[in-house]
Amino acid sequence: MSELDEAWEMALAEAQARAHAAGRRDIADYLSLRRRNDLLRRTGTDWLINEFMFLAGAANRSGAGIQMERHDEHRFARGSASMLGKGVTFRHGVRALTIESGWPRIPKDGIVRGGGLACANIKHFGRPRLNQELLLIRSPKGSPEWLIVNDDQRTSLTEMDLQRHIASLTQS
Repeated sequence: MSELDEAWEMALAEAQARAHAAGRRDIADYLSLRRRNDLLRRTGTDWLINEFMFLAGAANRSGAGIQMERHDEHRFARGSASMLGKGVTFRHGVRALTIESGWPRIPKDGIVRGGGLACANIKHFGRPRLNQELLLIRSPKGSPEWLIVNDDQRTSLTEMDLQRHIASLTQS
């Protein structure tokens, strides 16, 4: 967690305590929900980035030669909204695979469309048919879950999907 994220978490906790002390249960409940959602967002984003890095590392141990470039304060667009989060780019020869994941941080950034907590893009340089848009939701169990968004359809993202993206990067 970055220093800014830690400061934000502390500010939310203090605001929640003040609202509770002032008898403003509605505000305290909102701030509690915000803290829980932020935890789900961070957990989902970290999992996605780390899982791709693990799979690329495994491919490298088998001789793939993938170069990795990580960005911890990555800003990207999703529709008219601006997301802030993490990104990683994998390079193999002339091919590149970029994973970017985040959520709006301030009101002028916009919103995550589709009822999600965060969003992500999986982008293959020069191969747009392989690109995917993801949406992070709270699963019925209460844990974060990534969905692949295709027009009006949503399907769960699996490790096999991630493996296919890494395989597409390294195939000739």
